[in-house]
Amino acid sequence: MTTIDTQDAATPTSGGGPVETARAMADSVATAAADVRDRLPEAMATTRDALAEAGRTIQTGSDDQLSAGTLVSVGFALGLLVGGANRLLVLLALVPAGAMALTLLDRQSGSSSLTGASRTTDPI
Repeated sequence: MTTIDTQDAATPTSGGGPVETARAMADSVATAAADVRDRLPEAMATTRDALAEAGRTIQTGSDDQLSAGTLVSVGFALGLLVGGANRLLVLLALVPAGAMALTLLDRQSGSSSLTGASRTTDPI
């Protein structure tokens, strides 16, 4: 003997259908976007402060520290590359290495130009 379950037509089965589901999803996306909009200025200020502090740390670091930091950052990026990480992640890992290497190059070119200037002004 088979039984057939019948459903009352007045009882909804899915709680409102696809329209209500889409409306609920749109509301949650709008709420999330409003939260991001409200927190964005604070996040930008925090990021700006962190980058400024990193720049000050790099500028005040010794040449040995900058050389070691550059090598560690390049090694980390190469490890990510060999490990199969996304190329964007590898490039992001190279950003600190580039900043430290540029600071080192700037210091070396600044010191060589100063020594060259002092040589030309010395009386013979």
